[in-house]
Amino acid sequence: MNRASSRLVQAGLSALFVLLIAIHAGGLLPMAPMQRAEAWLYDAWLKRTAPAGADDRIAILDIDEASLKSVGRWPWSRDTMTALLDQLFDRYGVAAVGFDVVFAEPDTSSGLDILKQLAQRDLAGSRDFLSALKQIAPRLDYDARFAQALAERPVSLGYYFIPQGYGDARTGLLPPPSLPAAAFAPLQPGEPAAGYGANLAAFQQAAQGAGFFNMRADDDGTARQMALTSPFDAGYYLSLSASTLRVAFGGEPAAAGVAQRSLLGRRYASPWLEIGGIRVPLSADGTVHVPYRAGSPFPYFSAAQVLAGKVPPAQLEGRIVLVGSTAPGLADLRVTPFSSTFPGVEIHAHLIAGMLDGTTRATPPWADDVRLGAVLVLGALLTVVLLRFGPAAGLAVTLVLLGGLLAAYAAAWSRFLVVPMAAPMLTVAGLYALNTAWGFFAATRSKRQITKLFGQYVPPELAAEMSRDPAHYTMEGQSREMTVLFSDIRGFTNFSEKLPPTELAEVLNAYLSTMTRIVQQHQGTIDKYIGDAIMAFWNAPVDLSDHAARAVATALDMQAALPQLNREFAARGWPEVKIGIGVNSGRMSVGNMGSEFRMSYTVMGDAVNLGSRLEGITKQYGVGILATQPTVDADPMHAFMKIDVVRVKGKETPVAIYEPLGPKDGLADAVRQGAAGFEAAFAAYQKQDWDAAEAALAALNARSPRPLYDIYLERIAHFRTEPPPADWDGVFVYTTK
Repeated sequence: MNRASSRLVQAGLSALFVLLIAIHAGGLLPMAPMQRAEAWLYDAWLKRTAPAGADDRIAILDIDEASLKSVGRWPWSRDTMTALLDQLFDRYGVAAVGFDVVFAEPDTSSGLDILKQLAQRDLAGSRDFLSALKQIAPRLDYDARFAQALAERPVSLGYYFIPQGYGDARTGLLPPPSLPAAAFAPLQPGEPAAGYGANLAAFQQAAQGAGFFNMRADDDGTARQMALTSPFDAGYYLSLSASTLRVAFGGEPAAAGVAQRSLLGRRYASPWLEIGGIRVPLSADGTVHVPYRAGSPFPYFSAAQVLAGKVPPAQLEGRIVLVGSTAPGLADLRVTPFSSTFPGVEIHAHLIAGMLDGTTRATPPWADDVRLGAVLVLGALLTVVLLRFGPAAGLAVTLVLLGGLLAAYAAAWSRFLVVPMAAPMLTVAGLYALNTAWGFFAATRSKRQITKLFGQYVPPELAAEMSRDPAHYTMEGQSREMTVLFSDIRGFTNFSEKLPPTELAEVLNAYLSTMTRIVQQHQGTIDKYIGDAIMAFWNAPVDLSDHAARAVATALDMQAALPQLNREFAARGWPEVKIGIGVNSGRMSVGNMGSEFRMSYTVMGDAVNLGSRLEGITKQYGVGILATQPTVDADPMHAFMKIDVVRVKGKETPVAIYEPLGPKDGLADAVRQGAAGFEAAFAAYQKQDWDAAEAALAALNARSPRPLYDIYLERIAHFRTEPPPADWDGVFVYTTK
């Protein structure tokens, strides 16, 4: 696929993605993931901006478990409810009461009906009984007393509507409609109900108001919006929160209407509701977003405590009181953005507080058009930027657009509007992710092509690394500080003679695979295999500031891997493997070198040759690894023991050589002491203090014999019989490779 075809496919995918979101934004096919994203954005912003602090205007009278234990199981007698109202208004002086319960059935708990039956039958001739009954009947007619208590106070009863599809029963008596059917003309906000469950007629006729307490939940079950008005039969009815606020303001009639606004040449109509002089903008369906507050702004008082008069009057005086329940079995618990067990009665409290403060939020009628326009315009803009200027510019534009959308969301929120922004945000973020993914796919495809092209010159893993950022890597020759490692199997000729060719190949494959894996784990580059020998280097083509430490760690791990490898070889009857490793750091030439017939990415230079010489002389000292002074200076991670100062073949400058002991952290004390002892012996040796050097080496050999100690003891014995020249500098000269 060429570049033009790739761009065409990229543009097609982007257009399809934008079209899918536009279908959702236009309301043609609502998508659950988009709705969840919108809900998440709303919840996050609500929690971020929700005001905190106590509200001294509203209180909740809780029919809690303690009240049920004290007064009795629910429903309580109307006599108790009358006493509760008397306490609230006469003792505590509350402003208004709203009941989040329905009084749908007559109260027969007083026994008045039984007494009336006796008066009509068994005691019909008893004048004393009939006289006594006439006197006590008014006190025992709990429903009449409750109705009288309602008539004297600003109380709003509660009832519920039955939605379409859930039956059409009609029980009790509805209050008169608060608004005429044409109150919002030409709009018709809300869905008409099929039935209702209301209060007894005597209560409804006595009460100053009543409101429905239906809760509305989004598709995820969360209560974010509530209807303040709902159509039914010949008019519109108020919610419990709106009705309670109305009676608290003196019971004046509610008002409603439609506001007309123009935006970009189009006219939009939005409904509003007015209660006690407070105008509340509504969404098109007659709802508002509940203006939840953070924490617990509304105090809860136990109904039993209020009945007993144990609540200080100042805590309830002048408040609007909502009566509800949190007792198990009675609790009306809801899911809200703040809690999964939120008392339903408190939602009404938040709505009342929001109407009083003017902080309820509505979705404006133009929101869907703006959302759709933003999806199409921003989608087209970002697609052009990504196709024309690439991912870097696309990321910058994406961040700017997302920031602008968030700013627009915040601006609408500050004006108490909820304008859905998740679809435009997901359009922007999704387009960038889609185009980035497509770019990754195209780049991966390009990398495979590069790997295939350069694989004939360099190892595939190197070509893959180069393909990630071709501009950063070059195969041209360059000079840089690097570290090289050479390893070789000791006595490989004798080793190979003990095995048939097929098994020898298996041995080499197993050995080289294990060692190569270790090199790659430390980000080394395998230069080449020379029979059983391995040549690797660090700090090219990938920049590695700790190249020396990585090479030393590789050498240590290679030696550490031998015991397990030899156990596997022994199980198959193969000989034991021992290796020598040389590590050197310095300036080297690296690049694609060779002839017109074959090229190879390799390193060259004196520092490379010295690394090879070191590997060759490890067996002379009986050690597994040798490193040079430059490597030691460049590696702060490992501890080293100085072995000797030598002149290798072809070099006039002496070189200090060291044996790596392991990481400095966690190095055993015995190893440290042994190294210090040998270096002291070596210092005495260089000073030609043969006695001190011999004694120190003998002591070391006695504790832990090593060929290294024997080598120096032999040298000392030789120098005792044939002393070195007067100008001897303590350097050992190697005349062979």
